[in-house]
Amino acid sequence: MPLHECPHTFQELTAMVLPAHMSRMRVALAAPSNMELFARPGVGAGTLLKELHIPKDFSGCYVLIEAGVPIYVGISRGVVGRLRQHVCGKTHFDASLAFRIAMSKHPDRAIANLTRANAMQDPQFGATFADAQKYLRSLQVATIAIDNPLELYVFEAYCAIELDTNQWNSFETH
Repeated sequence: MPLHECPHTFQELTAMVLPAHMSRMRVALAAPSNMELFARPGVGAGTLLKELHIPKDFSGCYVLIEAGVPIYVGISRGVVGRLRQHVCGKTHFDASLAFRIAMSKHPDRAIANLTRANAMQDPQFGATFADAQKYLRSLQVATIAIDNPLELYVFEAYCAIELDTNQWNSFETH
Protein backbone atom coordinates (compact mmCIF):
# COMPACT_ATOMS: atom_id res chain seq x y z
CA MET A 1 0.00 0.00 0.00
CA PRO A 2 1.50 3.37 -1.01
CA LEU A 3 2.41 5.84 1.72
CA HIS A 4 0.12 8.92 1.55
CA GLU A 5 -1.30 7.45 -1.66
CA CYS A 6 1.92 8.39 -3.45
CA PRO A 7 1.93 6.26 -6.60
CA HIS A 8 5.71 6.47 -7.03
CA THR A 9 8.55 4.32 -5.77
CA PHE A 10 11.42 6.08 -4.04
CA GLN A 11 13.53 5.58 -7.15
CA GLU A 12 10.82 7.20 -9.29
CA LEU A 13 10.62 10.10 -6.83
CA THR A 14 14.36 10.73 -6.96
CA ALA A 15 14.78 10.13 -10.70
CA MET A 16 11.69 11.87 -12.10
CA VAL A 17 9.22 13.45 -9.69
CA LEU A 18 11.52 15.60 -7.52
CA PRO A 19 13.54 16.88 -10.51
CA ALA A 20 10.26 17.79 -12.24
CA HIS A 21 9.14 19.74 -9.16
CA MET A 22 12.57 21.41 -9.08
CA SER A 23 12.18 22.46 -12.71
CA ARG A 24 8.83 24.07 -11.83
CA MET A 25 10.44 25.78 -8.83
CA ARG A 26 13.22 27.19 -11.00
CA VAL A 27 10.58 28.72 -13.28
CA ALA A 28 8.86 30.21 -10.21
CA LEU A 29 12.21 31.52 -8.92
CA ALA A 30 12.59 33.49 -12.15
CA ALA A 31 9.37 35.44 -11.41
CA PRO A 32 9.03 35.76 -7.62
CA SER A 33 6.50 37.83 -5.68
CA ASN A 34 7.33 40.38 -3.01
CA MET A 35 6.77 39.20 0.56
CA GLU A 36 5.32 42.65 1.35
CA LEU A 37 2.22 41.43 -0.45
CA PHE A 38 1.52 39.06 2.45
CA ALA A 39 2.08 41.67 5.18
CA ARG A 40 -0.49 44.32 4.39
CA PRO A 41 -2.51 45.29 7.47
CA GLY A 42 -6.13 44.20 7.33
CA VAL A 43 -5.57 41.99 4.29
CA GLY A 44 -6.15 38.37 5.25
CA ALA A 45 -5.52 35.16 3.37
CA GLY A 46 -9.01 35.22 1.81
CA THR A 47 -8.48 38.64 0.28
CA LEU A 48 -5.01 37.66 -0.92
CA LEU A 49 -6.41 34.57 -2.63
CA LYS A 50 -8.97 36.72 -4.47
CA GLU A 51 -6.29 39.22 -5.51
CA LEU A 52 -4.06 36.40 -6.75
CA HIS A 53 -6.99 34.77 -8.56
CA ILE A 54 -6.50 31.53 -6.62
CA PRO A 55 -9.73 29.75 -5.65
CA LYS A 56 -8.34 28.33 -2.39
CA ASP A 57 -5.11 28.13 -0.45
CA PHE A 58 -2.86 25.36 -1.72
CA SER A 59 -0.47 22.73 -0.50
CA GLY A 60 3.04 23.39 -1.73
CA CYS A 61 6.58 24.60 -1.37
CA TYR A 62 7.91 28.14 -1.15
CA VAL A 63 11.38 29.62 -1.37
CA LEU A 64 12.33 32.94 0.24
CA ILE A 65 14.81 34.94 -1.83
CA GLU A 66 17.18 37.78 -0.89
CA ALA A 67 18.72 39.76 -3.76
CA GLY A 68 18.20 36.84 -6.15
CA VAL A 69 19.65 34.25 -3.75
CA PRO A 70 17.40 31.58 -2.19
CA ILE A 71 17.76 31.63 1.60
CA TYR A 72 14.95 29.41 2.92
CA VAL A 73 12.73 26.59 1.69
CA GLY A 74 9.44 25.90 3.43
CA ILE A 75 6.34 23.82 2.90
CA SER A 76 2.74 24.13 3.98
CA ARG A 77 -0.69 22.70 3.34
CA GLY A 78 -1.79 26.36 3.07
CA VAL A 79 1.06 28.31 1.46
CA VAL A 80 -0.62 31.74 1.32
CA GLY A 81 -1.64 31.56 4.98
CA ARG A 82 1.82 30.35 5.98
CA LEU A 83 3.55 33.21 4.18
CA ARG A 84 1.29 35.63 6.09
CA GLN A 85 2.31 33.96 9.35
CA HIS A 86 6.00 34.47 8.59
CA VAL A 87 5.57 38.24 8.28
CA CYS A 88 2.58 38.91 10.56
CA GLY A 89 2.66 36.13 13.16
CA LYS A 90 2.87 37.13 16.81
CA THR A 91 4.17 33.88 18.31
CA HIS A 92 7.26 31.73 17.91
CA PHE A 93 4.97 29.07 16.44
CA ASP A 94 3.46 31.33 13.76
CA ALA A 95 6.66 33.14 12.84
CA SER A 96 9.21 30.43 13.52
CA LEU A 97 11.69 31.66 10.92
CA ALA A 98 11.57 35.22 12.27
CA PHE A 99 12.12 33.71 15.72
CA ARG A 100 15.21 31.80 14.52
CA ILE A 101 16.60 34.87 12.80
CA ALA A 102 16.01 37.01 15.89
CA MET A 103 17.69 34.42 18.13
CA SER A 104 20.77 34.46 15.89
CA LYS A 105 21.01 38.26 16.00
CA HIS A 106 20.01 39.01 19.55
CA PRO A 107 22.95 40.55 21.44
CA ASP A 108 21.83 39.22 24.83
CA ARG A 109 22.90 35.58 25.02
CA ALA A 110 20.86 35.22 28.23
CA ILE A 111 17.86 35.03 25.90
CA ALA A 112 19.21 31.72 24.64
CA ASN A 113 18.61 30.24 28.09
CA LEU A 114 14.94 31.24 28.09
CA THR A 115 12.14 29.11 26.77
CA ARG A 116 10.82 30.19 23.38
CA ALA A 117 7.64 31.56 24.96
CA ASN A 118 9.60 33.53 27.58
CA ALA A 119 11.94 34.96 24.96
CA MET A 120 8.89 36.31 23.13
CA GLN A 121 7.89 38.15 26.33
CA ASP A 122 11.26 39.93 26.61
CA PRO A 123 10.98 43.53 25.29
CA GLN A 124 14.51 43.55 23.84
CA PHE A 125 13.93 40.26 22.06
CA GLY A 126 10.55 41.52 20.87
CA ALA A 127 12.28 44.39 19.07
CA THR A 128 14.74 41.98 17.45
CA PHE A 129 11.86 39.71 16.45
CA ALA A 130 10.05 42.69 14.85
CA ASP A 131 13.23 43.54 12.93
CA ALA A 132 13.43 39.94 11.70
CA GLN A 133 9.86 40.12 10.41
CA LYS A 134 10.66 43.45 8.74
CA TYR A 135 13.61 41.73 7.05
CA LEU A 136 11.35 38.88 5.87
CA ARG A 137 8.94 41.44 4.39
CA SER A 138 11.83 42.79 2.30
CA LEU A 139 12.36 39.42 0.60
CA GLN A 140 10.79 37.82 -2.42
CA VAL A 141 9.09 34.43 -2.62
CA ALA A 142 8.55 31.76 -5.24
CA THR A 143 5.89 29.08 -4.82
CA ILE A 144 4.75 25.85 -6.44
CA ALA A 145 1.80 23.61 -5.64
CA ILE A 146 2.46 20.01 -4.64
CA ASP A 147 -0.63 18.07 -3.61
CA ASN A 148 0.78 14.76 -2.42
CA PRO A 149 2.05 15.01 1.20
CA LEU A 150 4.92 12.56 0.72
CA GLU A 151 6.17 14.32 -2.40
CA LEU A 152 5.88 17.65 -0.56
CA TYR A 153 7.86 16.54 2.51
CA VAL A 154 10.61 14.87 0.49
CA PHE A 155 10.79 17.80 -1.91
CA GLU A 156 11.42 20.29 0.90
CA ALA A 157 14.73 18.62 1.78
CA TYR A 158 15.59 18.04 -1.89
CA CYS A 159 14.96 21.70 -2.74
CA ALA A 160 16.87 22.98 0.32
CA ILE A 161 19.89 20.88 -0.66
CA GLU A 162 19.60 21.84 -4.33
CA LEU A 163 19.38 25.57 -3.49
CA ASP A 164 21.91 25.41 -0.61
CA THR A 165 19.69 27.12 1.97
CA ASN A 166 21.55 25.64 4.92
CA GLN A 167 21.76 28.89 6.87
CA TRP A 168 18.05 28.94 7.77
CA ASN A 169 16.78 25.48 6.89
CA SER A 170 16.98 22.91 9.63
CA PHE A 171 15.47 19.46 9.69
CA GLU A 172 16.02 18.83 13.38
CA THR A 173 12.84 17.74 15.09
CA HIS A 174 11.42 19.52 18.14
